[in-house]
Amino acid sequence: MRTIGIDPGTAIMGWGIVDLREGQVSLVDAGVLTTAARSSQPLRLQQLYTGLSALLARYRPDSAAVEELFFGKNVNTAITVGQARGVALLALIQAGLPIQEYKPTVVKQALAGYGGADKRQMQEMVRITLGLSSVPKPDDAADALAIAICHAYTGPALDRVRGEG
Repeated sequence: MRTIGIDPGTAIMGWGIVDLREGQVSLVDAGVLTTAARSSQPLRLQQLYTGLSALLARYRPDSAAVEELFFGKNVNTAITVGQARGVALLALIQAGLPIQEYKPTVVKQALAGYGGADKRQMQEMVRITLGLSSVPKPDDAADALAIAICHAYTGPALDRVRGEG
């Protein structure tokens, strides 16, 4: 099973793709889609959609996982990240992918065994899980890989619970 994980953002959208074969996950690729701060929000959203659509056509994942929006104190940031998240969901559903959404604490629990794990702990668990010599960079790509790994391990169980697997 090939899974794409998305860490939504307007300036930087992280993506990570993993394969699950015989209970082991392996890295396919990871990176970020970036947009210029001086661009209009509609143009930035279009760039994210176009970039993500190209990645989906290139890597042809079987499933997708997206981090649920975490609301901080900055409402404007939450709105723009929510818009980017919506664009990602649209691209994924138009590609015909089943989508699962995960809260950050669930991703942390799945990888580190602790829902309060910090960023450094999560990055190290991504590195260890994928058998890499160093932590994937940038941070947004590592976060997206964590989401993909979480889904690779939990997605099949969720499908069975829903009667889809």
